Amino acid sequence: MTRIHRPLLAGILAAAGLLCATGAQAAINVLACEPEWQALVQELGGDKVKASSATTALQDPHHVEARPGLIARTRNADLLVCTGLDLEAGWLPLLVQQSGNDKIERGRPGHFEAGSMVPRLDVPSRLDRAEGDVHAYGNPHVHLNPHNIALVSTALAKRLGEIDPANAAFYQARQADFSARWNAAMRKWELAGAPLRGAGVVEHHKNMSYLLNWLGMRSVGTLESKPGVEPSAAHLGGLLQQLQGKPAKMVLRAAYQDPRASNWLSGRAGIPAVVVPYTVGADAESGNLFALFDATIARLTAANGGTAK
Repeated sequence: MTRIHRPLLAGILAAAGLLCATGAQAAINVLACEPEWQALVQELGGDKVKASSATTALQDPHHVEARPGLIARTRNADLLVCTGLDLEAGWLPLLVQQSGNDKIERGRPGHFEAGSMVPRLDVPSRLDRAEGDVHAYGNPHVHLNPHNIALVSTALAKRLGEIDPANAAFYQARQADFSARWNAAMRKWELAGAPLRGAGVVEHHKNMSYLLNWLGMRSVGTLESKPGVEPSAAHLGGLLQQLQGKPAKMVLRAAYQDPRASNWLSGRAGIPAVVVPYTVGADAESGNLFALFDATIARLTAANGGTAK
């Protein structure tokens, strides 16, 4: 039997102990409900977090199936980062319940809702199911205004520090760096997007409100007759007639939405059909938060007749 030299054995054990300690502190598990929040967590957390998203960029965030792999990620999460405002009401409560992870239940430190950190648009004065899938707390698609991303980043860095106090200063430093780069990028986007102010557009669903409000654009109609109701031939025909009197500059849809209705209206009304990435990872040009807005501004400006700078 080979003997191991005592000093060498002590060194191996010390190294193993160091590895164990490092591994225990290496990363906190974060489950985001949507890709934009996963991307923001990665900006703020760097190598101190292990983040994934429950949905993909080509998936409607209103509807998600709780598959076993997703339940396992939910069970192991230290922090859940979602939009809230009832965007995930159809699947998140059941997912958290099935995971058995009480750390991320609503009201606990491990449950973070971005939508509660920003000013809200389209808050209904009354709720009526006959009006379609209306969200009681306002339009939940808050991330398409980059000023909202800035507000959420401040609150999220603080929450990461509360979940992982040993690295609180690290998260604050990352947030300060992100904030400086983000503010510079917003000035660039707003300069490039200035010609869009006042432009009328048709949306597929009311999921562009924050983007349009930020850029001073106008929604003159939606392909859906009511939120969550698929476009019908009768509604599209009426919309086309409306546009003949008051033309729009373009028709918008998110990358995850069916293109048929927007292409139909585009062809008959003679206006561009624009695919907005909507979130991070929708295509090769929107691989992170900065690229998401770069691509969005470039496509809107090109459709409006100019070129983004």
